[in-house]
Amino acid sequence: DCLITQLELNGRGNSVAARIVRDYFKLLVRRRIPELSRKTGTTTDDIQTAIEEIATLDPAPGKRFSADSNTVIEPDVTVFKDDYGQWQVVLNNDYIPRLRISGVYKEMLAKGTLSKKEKDFMLERMRSGKFLINSIEQRQQTIERITREILSFQSDFFEHGIAKLRPLTMNTIAQTVEVHETTVSRAIANKYMRSPHGVFAFKYFFTPGFTSSSGESVSNKSIKDMIAHLIEEENTAKPYSDQKIVDLLKQKEIKIARRTVAKYREELGILPTNLRRRYD
Repeated sequence: DCLITQLELNGRGNSVAARIVRDYFKLLVRRRIPELSRKTGTTTDDIQTAIEEIATLDPAPGKRFSADSNTVIEPDVTVFKDDYGQWQVVLNNDYIPRLRISGVYKEMLAKGTLSKKEKDFMLERMRSGKFLINSIEQRQQTIERITREILSFQSDFFEHGIAKLRPLTMNTIAQTVEVHETTVSRAIANKYMRSPHGVFAFKYFFTPGFTSSSGESVSNKSIKDMIAHLIEEENTAKPYSDQKIVDLLKQKEIKIARRTVAKYREELGILPTNLRRRYD
């Protein structure tokens, strides 16, 4: 229904593409171009053009409204290499409130004119204020320590990009930073890092993965990147099957199941083999 709605909004509600989606979707999925041609009374070229039009539609348009696509993300941390080739970690403290204990309260306490009740109340408020200030400072220090450990562990990513992202768990970082795993989880919640390869949510760096036959750890995000690259470079007249992609990854010493390739391909929004094939 969402495909038909998009076609109608584009003024294409009576097009060949709309007829195929509405009446012959099973034939579309099975890529039965000659049969679609007969059913619709059009040429195979018309069917190919219609399929290409359908491929431009969004199968899950609601996802685009899950977050404001125009929202500007202000990174909490920036990681960059300085002029001397050294990696630097800089926290963005612009959004952190600059808090301090007012000197007026200290003067009032020093004068000794307050009653015991007033003095106790003021001391309690000052202790609460100091606790808040220390908590904010400690949180920033924790974020910086976590960032430095991510930088150390994912050094290949920062040097070479997504393809070099390694599998990493929050527990690994927690043990190194010497805090509880839940502390790491809370510290990085809704936090973003600017890197030489773009702005990423902190959670992006924590990903499961596989071990290649050579013993190298490869993250699932790196594997997805490889799959996308293979499909991008494929011959569209003879697109790779999921099993073929399994075989090609095996040549790179990465052994994963065909169903895993299919899952990653779907998560990347890439059509199956029969819908990627083009007839020139």
